[in-house]
Amino acid sequence: MKVVITGDVVGSRRLVNQEKWLVPMKRLLSTWGSSPQDWKLVRGNFYYEPDIPFSYWFANVTIWIYAVALLFITVVSGVLIREMLSGWSKALHKASEASLQSAGKYIGILERIFVFTFVVTDNWEGNGFLLAAKSVFRFGDLKESKERELTEYILIGTLLSFGIATAVGMLVLNTK
Repeated sequence: MKVVITGDVVGSRRLVNQEKWLVPMKRLLSTWGSSPQDWKLVRGNFYYEPDIPFSYWFANVTIWIYAVALLFITVVSGVLIREMLSGWSKALHKASEASLQSAGKYIGILERIFVFTFVVTDNWEGNGFLLAAKSVFRFGDLKESKERELTEYILIGTLLSFGIATAVGMLVLNTK
């Protein structure tokens, strides 16, 4: 197939006789080749008209599994990790440390979303790349600071974050 033509004549779905516009359109396109070898006409509008009833989304278990998993890895796991590391966190945070407000929180959320996505799409190499990239960026900071406690704290947080997101991703895959 060389060309897929998408689109719709505005308001054509309300027409009783669909052939009124489809036949002339197909006749015109057939001058350039035959369907489906050379072209294909795919119906659709520039604006979205859902053909799936809204109740379908509530009845679909897979959607709920992914929604709960994403909620868990973005909100709940962040609270869990913060509480697990709270004893060390208080000892490490100094008033003189310059950092963006809530940066670690958002980095963790994005990290877990990426890890979860890589797991459920069976792209494990993406997790390796993400871990390597994070290590490269953090290595300079940690090498300069020469603070062993901070290095251990960041490593524990990263491994907890990766572990939780991987476990949730594998759990989702096994419940589908």
